[in-house]
Amino acid sequence: MGDSRFIAIEGPIGVGKTSLARRLAERLDSELLLEGAETNPFLERFYRDPRGSALQTQLFFLFQRVQQVEDLRQADIFSDTRVADFLIQKDRLFAELNLDRDELWLYDKVAESLGVESPTPDLVIYLQAPVDTLMFRIARRGLEFEQRIGRTYLERLAESYARFFHDYDEAPLLIVNAATIDPIHNETHFDMLLQEIDRVRSGRHFFNPLVSALA
Repeated sequence: MGDSRFIAIEGPIGVGKTSLARRLAERLDSELLLEGAETNPFLERFYRDPRGSALQTQLFFLFQRVQQVEDLRQADIFSDTRVADFLIQKDRLFAELNLDRDELWLYDKVAESLGVESPTPDLVIYLQAPVDTLMFRIARRGLEFEQRIGRTYLERLAESYARFFHDYDEAPLLIVNAATIDPIHNETHFDMLLQEIDRVRSGRHFFNPLVSALA
């Protein structure tokens, strides 16, 4: 990477954004900023009882974002490049998906009062994969509370992400077909993705390599 950059990696549960963020930050010797979903004490309850725990879960994440915004600003002091496994602006995507109308109104009021404004990334990497792939990867990593995530929820979540990024134009966007490559365990795949990341400076780009070309 030739200059300072703030890179945010996004995508639905199980797509591999945290693993890619870790690998990318290690290669670039950059500051790594993680969403830390596992620290939310309401998340396990949410997967057991989505309707009963949705508001608490989303409000915890909202308050967590306030600290993460401060972390992002502080990271600018210490690192030329920053890599995050989340995009703060997507938080409302989950709120819209999980909250009823009155809860969403309350959520928006709290968010407005907190005034959460994140630095705009220099690049957003959006990882896509079919729901079957997401379910397989969730099962493979074996987190107990995640095993309660149903296919219907993942389908709705993937659709929400697709709608969100269909209209996203706040930063350069690289859309990656994460089902056809394994940049975590395959060095060739990672190097090709890294080259693509280095090229993107504006606009919307797609990285959808054929498996045969990467073998």
